[in-house]
Amino acid sequence: MKLQQLYRYFKTVREVKGPLLYLERVYDAKLGELVEVIPPRGEIRRGSVIETSLEYTTIQVFEGTEGLDTEKTVVKLLGRTIKIPVSEDLLGRLLNGIGEPIDGRGDVIPEDYVDVEGMPINPTAREYPREFIETGISGIDGMNTLSRGQKLPIFTGSGLPHNSLVAQIATQSKIPGEKTSFAVVLATMGVTHSDAKFFEERLRKAGVMEHSVFIVNLADDPPIERIITPRVALSIAEYLAFQRDYHVLVILTDMLNYAEALREVSSAREEIPGRRSFPAYLYTDLASIYERCGRIKKRRGSITLMPIVTMPNDDITHPVPDLTGYITEGQIVLDRSLYHKGIYPPINVLPSLSRLMKEAVKSTRDDHLYLSNQLYAAYSRAQEIRDILMVVGEEALEKRDKIYLSFGEKFEKRFVKQGEFEDRSLDETLQIGWDLLHMLPREELTRIPPEIMEKYYGGV
Repeated sequence: MKLQQLYRYFKTVREVKGPLLYLERVYDAKLGELVEVIPPRGEIRRGSVIETSLEYTTIQVFEGTEGLDTEKTVVKLLGRTIKIPVSEDLLGRLLNGIGEPIDGRGDVIPEDYVDVEGMPINPTAREYPREFIETGISGIDGMNTLSRGQKLPIFTGSGLPHNSLVAQIATQSKIPGEKTSFAVVLATMGVTHSDAKFFEERLRKAGVMEHSVFIVNLADDPPIERIITPRVALSIAEYLAFQRDYHVLVILTDMLNYAEALREVSSAREEIPGRRSFPAYLYTDLASIYERCGRIKKRRGSITLMPIVTMPNDDITHPVPDLTGYITEGQIVLDRSLYHKGIYPPINVLPSLSRLMKEAVKSTRDDHLYLSNQLYAAYSRAQEIRDILMVVGEEALEKRDKIYLSFGEKFEKRFVKQGEFEDRSLDETLQIGWDLLHMLPREELTRIPPEIMEKYYGGV
């Protein structure tokens, strides 16, 4: 049967509401089916079927529904789902939110076409995330180490320098000590034109664009496109990882913008809202994105995911960061008080966590985990003394308490703080940690075994 014979045309548009279009008397539409919306004037718009019933078929229109005429608009059902062309030629390319090239270099020459919804990884086929991905950032590599195949979000607040941190991770991340293919897929959702230009310039100036795919959804693009963007990014990552054996780092920024687009569509569909008017299925929807990363047995490639999540009013209990925390394996938390101190990146290591760090450090150094635990304990003690200081004053503190106070300041200024273009090796990060521990009495270093102390601390 020829493809054209699968096309079906309808002029039964009953209602246009927000980004949605409702068709009557369509009995064979399929969920996810791709459509073309042909207005009486203007360009053809694309969409997909998101709901079917005996009465109506609901279509989400990617370019929006502004100006559509219910009487003269024609809807063409294409008989296929949304698929994008993929090949290794995608590396070095700039795409829009639905996977189309916008860099003026022509179409992607495809080796295959993949469905943007992807294929769920069979849980029995999953390989446990292991090995180390180096970001060059001490607050991550030293204290919240990233494993290949892990989901590790960054929780941030409005006005914090998460864009600079994203660019730094995208340009510095690597697999240390191995000759393996590494790629970065950076997808933006609802960002400004200046932010998109910033990311592109950083990728190009760092010379990493040739092994990156940059996908851009702008703030003035339709919200419907924003819902597809992370799925496009992960579909490309799945192809590179599981068909071309790349280790792929996917960075999605910002998942709050994604969730708000989802809320807008849900509201237009008049669905019963959940917390803060987000759809009740927000957890399931986020999981359908986050769970596409990982490793598969007998496959050399992997997908590691770092979603960026803005916390409105720095509220970590907001539904989007809250549900993200349930699905993922830890979080990196950016702190406003550190930012006001001039600390970049303002990573607060105390609420931050990498649940798979114990696996990642097996491929780093034998002192890594012990050193991290000791630094964490000492910095936590410093924070406790800071709280006491606000009540009793510095005169009431003991000498040892003042040493911990000094350690906390040095830890923030020497370990956490680094330049926006400073790419620290893991050895450099760990050495800074050991140098800081020399500020403390040796008998306080109870988290480190004697043999590790002898090897790295020395006789000082």
